[in-house]
Amino acid sequence: MAIKISPSILSADFTKLGDELKAVEAAGADYIHIDVMDGRFVPNITIGPFVVEAVKRASKLPLDVHLMIGAPERFVTEFAKAGSNIITVHAEATRHLHGTIQAIKKAGVRAGVSLNPATPISAIEEILPELDLVLVMSVNPGFSGQSFIASSLKKIERIRKMITASGKAIELEVDGGIKVSNIKDAADAGADVFVSGSGVFGTGDYKKTITAMKAVG
Repeated sequence: MAIKISPSILSADFTKLGDELKAVEAAGADYIHIDVMDGRFVPNITIGPFVVEAVKRASKLPLDVHLMIGAPERFVTEFAKAGSNIITVHAEATRHLHGTIQAIKKAGVRAGVSLNPATPISAIEEILPELDLVLVMSVNPGFSGQSFIASSLKKIERIRKMITASGKAIELEVDGGIKVSNIKDAADAGADVFVSGSGVFGTGDYKKTITAMKAVG
């Protein structure tokens, strides 16, 4: 299974973000992960469509935009216009998940759904055939630098079985505490896209780190 790495710019040096983007691109990153937080759904506030637009201008990589916001359907169009290639929303954050997924696809963007650690996989069972990506949170969302929750591995295994049974080409992404030291466990469980913030940007050699991460595939 080919491994894809999606460095989270939440851990990048924002005083030189353009250089950071070019550096991870040169190091072999596959996506750029952008964490959007509203201070309500998660206890932090980060960035909006304006920064996504700036990142789009600065990087050739697909933008993997993770909306950790309440009622994300309100902003799908704005983030799509800003240059998102993938928009992932939380199953816990919208009352009408199917409608939100359809709005993302109507905007010409790949659609993903994320599950928090305590959210059962049954939350995506009915919507799975409509998805391009499932994101398993292996930390509680809102802050970078947290430790990987080991019980996430069983969840990844179960979702991989669901995806295989569906016959659909759905990516299985994991976000939270991913580092060179533990990425193999998540890959063996069935994940194929890995979000890593401090696990990439907190190292001195991005190319060495991303190469080591991909070597487990």
